[in-house]
Amino acid sequence: MIAAQLLAYYFTELKDDQVKKIDKYLYAMRLSDETLIDIMTRFRKEMKNGLSRDFNPTATVKMLPTFVRSIPDGSEKGDFIALDLGGSSFRILRVQVNHEKNQNVHMESEVYDTPENIVHGSGSQAILITWTKRFKASGVEGADVVKLLNKAIKKRGDYDANIVAVVNDTVGTMMTCGYDDQHCEVGLIIGTGTNACYMEELRHIDLVEGDEGRMCINTEWGAFGDDGSLEDIRTEFDREIDRGSLNPGKQLFEKMVSGMYLGELVRLILVKMAKEGLLFEGRITPELLTRGKFNTSDVSAIEKNKEGLHNAKEILTRLGVEPSDDDCVSVQHVCTIVSFRSANLVAATLGAILNRLRDNKGTPRLRTTVGVDGSLYKTHPQYSRRFHKTLRRLVPDSDVRFLLSESGSGKGAAMVTAVAYRLAEQHRQIEETLAHFHLTKDMLLEVKKRMRAEMELGLRKQTHNNAVVKMLPSFVRRTPDGTENGDFLALDLGGTNFRVLLVKIRSGKKRTVEMHNKIYAIPIEIMQGTGEELFDHIVSCISDFLDYMGIKGPRMPLGFTFSFPCQQTSLDAGILITWTKGFKATDCVGHDVVTLLRDAIKRREEFDLDVVAVVNDTVGTMMTCAYEEPTCEVGLIVGTGSNACYMEEMKNVEMVEGDQGQMCINMEWGAFGDNGCLDDIRTHYDRLVDEYSLNAGKQRYEKMISGMYLGEIVRNILIDFTKKGFLFRGQISETLKTRGIFETKFLSQIESDRLALLQVRAILQQLGLNSTCDDSILVKTVCGVVSRRAAQLCGAGMAAVVDKIRENRGLDRLNVTVGVDGTLYKLHPHFSRIMHQTVKELSPKCNVSFLLSEDGSGKGAALITAVGVRLRTEASS
Repeated sequence: MIAAQLLAYYFTELKDDQVKKIDKYLYAMRLSDETLIDIMTRFRKEMKNGLSRDFNPTATVKMLPTFVRSIPDGSEKGDFIALDLGGSSFRILRVQVNHEKNQNVHMESEVYDTPENIVHGSGSQAILITWTKRFKASGVEGADVVKLLNKAIKKRGDYDANIVAVVNDTVGTMMTCGYDDQHCEVGLIIGTGTNACYMEELRHIDLVEGDEGRMCINTEWGAFGDDGSLEDIRTEFDREIDRGSLNPGKQLFEKMVSGMYLGELVRLILVKMAKEGLLFEGRITPELLTRGKFNTSDVSAIEKNKEGLHNAKEILTRLGVEPSDDDCVSVQHVCTIVSFRSANLVAATLGAILNRLRDNKGTPRLRTTVGVDGSLYKTHPQYSRRFHKTLRRLVPDSDVRFLLSESGSGKGAAMVTAVAYRLAEQHRQIEETLAHFHLTKDMLLEVKKRMRAEMELGLRKQTHNNAVVKMLPSFVRRTPDGTENGDFLALDLGGTNFRVLLVKIRSGKKRTVEMHNKIYAIPIEIMQGTGEELFDHIVSCISDFLDYMGIKGPRMPLGFTFSFPCQQTSLDAGILITWTKGFKATDCVGHDVVTLLRDAIKRREEFDLDVVAVVNDTVGTMMTCAYEEPTCEVGLIVGTGSNACYMEEMKNVEMVEGDQGQMCINMEWGAFGDNGCLDDIRTHYDRLVDEYSLNAGKQRYEKMISGMYLGEIVRNILIDFTKKGFLFRGQISETLKTRGIFETKFLSQIESDRLALLQVRAILQQLGLNSTCDDSILVKTVCGVVSRRAAQLCGAGMAAVVDKIRENRGLDRLNVTVGVDGTLYKLHPHFSRIMHQTVKELSPKCNVSFLLSEDGSGKGAALITAVGVRLRTEASS
């Protein structure tokens, strides 16, 4: 028993001694983590160079765009042929992809040998850059292999094939695994050769047009080091391997790590050690000196845990070197060092890719899946474990799942084709749907013409009652002239909040407008209760404001901005035509809102006010801008709602007596189309939004252009696209089903040019929508199409207004300013530009300037009140 233990101890000591000797001899092959992190940094730099237009021509790591823009989403289906050429034989596969509940892929294949005379013979749009893996067929490098294959098929003439995609086997590996795990965004091969691919942000790929979305990049990392950047870690054995290869000076990284070369590396080390008398008692046999006699499969066999030393003895005996037990231990350790170095180097380069993915996503921790294939990774007993362990140390902030690929080069090629087919069909259907939102110049001119016709109907006494664009007289007959002076109250009611303001206007050389205001909420039960409750609530808030400002007492003039359709009979009388914006208070429609306000003031018996004017917010917007810019004669609001007003000649305003001078007309253009005149350009989604709104059938133009509705149009399109499987993996979340969840502010954020897709995804995640990169692109596209149409329709309406003013005055050319307000106009990154361009194109004889209004509904109401007081004083004196 003791003797056996002593023997085991002696053998362990002997083994440790041998291991230390080999460690010392192959010290240059043992890489520290510090060195590996340095290699990661170098590879990261090489990747950047390969992606750059300026540095790509001289880059060794070519970072080739594959034009694969999407991984499988599980909805792929079809019957495909795949041709797999990548070694001494090639396969033809029939791949049937089924996307029913149990995703399955059925494959049949035949393997054909590639005769040696063809491998080295002549090659009878993917341009082959260089042959590797001992291929040397002439006339192929620099040629488009798809054209060559098509030519060969044509030459035979007995069948035809539609070649959809040229696929690198690494990309095929990623796509195969991507079908089973949609988080897979990296492909890795460690076999005869080695390579990696991953999904890169398009904005970083200089060699491809466009900057939205992602594309798979085939790194071709085997060439890493071809520029000398790995010279400090290459050994004499690596240099000897390179000198004896078919492609000296090329694929230097691959020659250090791949299965084609590991066995040969070990053989060269054994030869040198034998020559130096460190192995086999200095015996060198012809077999040991013969290239190819020691393979990577032998390395795998020798490194097996239990039978490794036994396998070493058999393999070395085959080479005729008569190994001792010490020799077997030494050779096993040489194999370990060579294969371990390979695993470490591949972990370093993959680590660089993972860090780049993490940085691209702007996430502190990366969670991803790597699809892997290759005989070295699959069959070597220790390789994958060592590789994973090193990777975890090098990139501790990445959680990586490794998924073994099943026939990446065959099934993967079919997957790329299936994805291409799916995307082409989706693209066709998406384009078909969104085409309904594209408006040509002729269509916009027609909208302008129809708006003009509706304006005329609203202005004429005979047709006014049935007109949808009401063209309501505002009884504002002048814009400010600068002599306005005094303190005025303004009340601004136009949504769920309302404001009470004190506006101090001072005339003279230095005209000033000083404003104080307080905002009050209107609870929904009051918005939809009785009219008396609503106006009592308003008066209660006015009372609070007067106390707050310390001005309860004198009878102050007040302008009442009431942003709902009103039929004004004088400056201080307006009959509510209909509620909009969610209001439904009873006993108000058909009543004079000024009377309702005065009655509520009387009921309170606390103070009195001189209600001088009832003001529409659009008119207020025009007046505010006209105070700064005398050429301002048009007001426009594009916010929650939309409306326009302009100065019309009195002779055309048939609803009011008198032909002299001008009057501001509140168009109430939101109702344009309520008579069906826009039905030919309204889409299925517009009808859905209208149908589920509080005022179905009304304000149809407003529902196509204003902030309250654009998000809803987008949401309905997204639901439709999700049902069709184009978005969110076909899963309609509860959030997406919620009406009003997609606020228009999200459109503005999503369409911002400064916003990367990453931030678009973050916005969608806030909405509970777990989106992929492709989802984000499509959502951004939908938002862009909907907002562009809104801006164009708004521009067509405005073109009708400015052309009417020009024709009223018999001018060849009109210079006019439009005062504008509204969150959509102010905050959306493209709305104003598209609208201005549309006005310019549709009204070429008008020079239209746009001036942003500063508080039209508050300051504007005070200015209208001030002008009203001035005109009243002038009339009485």
